[in-house]
Amino acid sequence: MTTAEEWNAAFDARPVHEYLESTVAQFGDRPAADFMGKVWTYSELGALVDSTAAGLQAMGVGPGVHVGLCLPNTPYYTIFYFAILKIGGTVANFNPLYVEREIAFQARDADVRIMVTMDLKVIYDKVEEVRKEKILDKIIVCPMTFCLPTIKKVLFSLFKRKELADIPRDEAHVWFDELQTRGNSPKPVEIDPHDDIAVLQYTGGTTGVPKGAMLTHQNLSANIEQMRCVFEKARLGEEKMLCVLPFFHVFAMTVAQNLSIILGAEMVLQPRFELKALLEAVKRKQVTLFPGVPTLYTAINNSPMTANYDLSSISLCLSGGAPLPVEVKQSFEKLTGCVLVEGYGLTESSPVAAVNPLDENRRAGSIGRLVPGTSARFVSIEDRTTEVAAGEKGELLLHGPQIMKGYWKRDDATADTITAEGYLHTGDVGYQDDEGFIYLVDRIKDLILCSGYNVYPRVIEEAIYQNEAVDETIVIAIPDEYRGQSPKAFIKLKEGHSMTGEDMKTFLKEHLSSIEMPREFEFRDELPKTMVGKLSKKELVEEEAQKRAQSEAQSA
Repeated sequence: MTTAEEWNAAFDARPVHEYLESTVAQFGDRPAADFMGKVWTYSELGALVDSTAAGLQAMGVGPGVHVGLCLPNTPYYTIFYFAILKIGGTVANFNPLYVEREIAFQARDADVRIMVTMDLKVIYDKVEEVRKEKILDKIIVCPMTFCLPTIKKVLFSLFKRKELADIPRDEAHVWFDELQTRGNSPKPVEIDPHDDIAVLQYTGGTTGVPKGAMLTHQNLSANIEQMRCVFEKARLGEEKMLCVLPFFHVFAMTVAQNLSIILGAEMVLQPRFELKALLEAVKRKQVTLFPGVPTLYTAINNSPMTANYDLSSISLCLSGGAPLPVEVKQSFEKLTGCVLVEGYGLTESSPVAAVNPLDENRRAGSIGRLVPGTSARFVSIEDRTTEVAAGEKGELLLHGPQIMKGYWKRDDATADTITAEGYLHTGDVGYQDDEGFIYLVDRIKDLILCSGYNVYPRVIEEAIYQNEAVDETIVIAIPDEYRGQSPKAFIKLKEGHSMTGEDMKTFLKEHLSSIEMPREFEFRDELPKTMVGKLSKKELVEEEAQKRAQSEAQSA
């Protein structure tokens, strides 16, 4: 068991690619990745990283050069990620589902001139349009067939050719196989883990212009080590990690990919979330580790398909990205026999900052305790500097080796987010009990001000989830002439259930105060989600604003 001294020990800053090299040396013959049945060992993965790094170096990639990765979860992502870092370059993550405008904005902002993508029409065509705007110089093309087992490769070639893009063989395009012909290993590059940027991870698109969080090698290596402490019971070289969350998202990049590398675990890659494919993968590979978001676990809990699959191989699950409803946690643990705990983090903290213990000391409803080497303060929401008394609610500030260097080309935003002492303003409101467990009540920007009182949507959502008919819910603020603002609840019911707003109000009277009671309830077949499956408030807030603007215009 980890001792207090080990928990508070400082971490040595290391270049991130060294973790892969260590695992290749120790577990070279072990499987590293499985994609639709095709498996690569760690030795094979390491060799591909080296030859890719040599090819990139021949193209001019090195310290200070930013390379975009616009890839789904395939071995290509891991190969290019570690190849770029090994030669001192910086990875800029792009969501393959972005529209052309979003790709263009981020490429310009991140100074990306080289983009790595697949030969799939749905992704490549958007990237090519950005190149035609002269934002990109080169596109590195990764063929889908390389990733597939022989039989699936043949079937894909026969029946899915229409999904492949028509790509010219010209100077603007470099194919993956060409890249492998330029050397077996790159020239060594000196990397300063404390200062050199490993990843530009964009965030903040829901609240304004997206900003690139500069995550150094030290930030990422510290978070890998912190996660190794959390997963101290994981068996080195034996675990199988279900990688369904997309690697371009910081949570999956660290907890699915990088943690797998340090544990010598096999990554079971899922290019997108399809429930049947996920359940089949768990059964086929006997998956043991499964990081996810609450909506993933909810989908498994509520699907009639789940009863047909044995999920008992799953032992440890870490939920992040959004609050984990207690009912969802308990149902999933009962279904699988696993331990499912809630963690917490932000893009700016690489991302993990707190995790519940993976033993009997875990607390439902808490984000857990701070990970090793991390400290926290709670400050007044009003002035953002005065520390509140122990146990009182305030904004959570974090300090630790995983806290970002700052925002790329955004000195003003960096100064507003990181204090002079190096503490990160999280924008989350909560408190810490006398045993170190942290409880978050909501985001500052999501607070609902009702008649001068702070009302927290998360408290209302947790109460709504107590009703067994509820599948998903989102609570937002709407204008109220009398109270200033009031809560409105959007609810998706489980299949076969029906309910009215009055029914829910009657149910909630035992769970909420009158000031917290939603003024409106709206039942929907689906609720909006982000690209990684988190419930998203942004669309509903915009809908309500438009609806009320139209109403005011009609009554004017």
